[in-house]
Amino acid sequence: MKKLVIYLVTAVFLSFGFSNVTSAAGNTYTVKKGDTLWAISKKHNVSVQQIKSWNKLTSDTIKINQKLKITGASAKTAAPKKKAVKPASTKAYKEIKVKATAYTASCKGCSGITYTGINLKKNPNAKVISVDPKVIPLGSKVYVPGYGEAIAGDKGSAVRGNKIDVFIPNKTRALQWGSKTVTIKVYK
Repeated sequence: MKKLVIYLVTAVFLSFGFSNVTSAAGNTYTVKKGDTLWAISKKHNVSVQQIKSWNKLTSDTIKINQKLKITGASAKTAAPKKKAVKPASTKAYKEIKVKATAYTASCKGCSGITYTGINLKKNPNAKVISVDPKVIPLGSKVYVPGYGEAIAGDKGSAVRGNKIDVFIPNKTRALQWGSKTVTIKVYK
């Protein structure tokens, strides 16, 4: 009898602990100082486009204390939608041959803030590339051989046409990257 009572109490506790009431609170996010749509999207495993769509945003500009919906329906449906975007049987990306160089945020006079608002000095492990937005749209997810998956989060005056700059926090390693021609994948 004692085991049955403990079992029932535990079941009731777990039911309340995982009810929709608690998951509904996870469907919004309050913008903090230094936040970007890209960082929020990575934190919640959704795309920047999804956040913009759910919140009817027409630009990448967000404000401190702004409340953002981070899922369209519930947290459980957000991840499968993301996986469904790239089915294995279809090509959900375009390949572009580019000249790839590297840059750091530690140069003299550099703020460390990308064009899209990513703070590279506070996020030295961020995988960010600088692109020509006419070739690769800002906010795109890009795979760069030898670098990995990155976000097109910056643009530079020397980055024109089929050229990218990969962010590497360490100046020595950025110089070691050098200049190379690679075929990147830009996900749709």
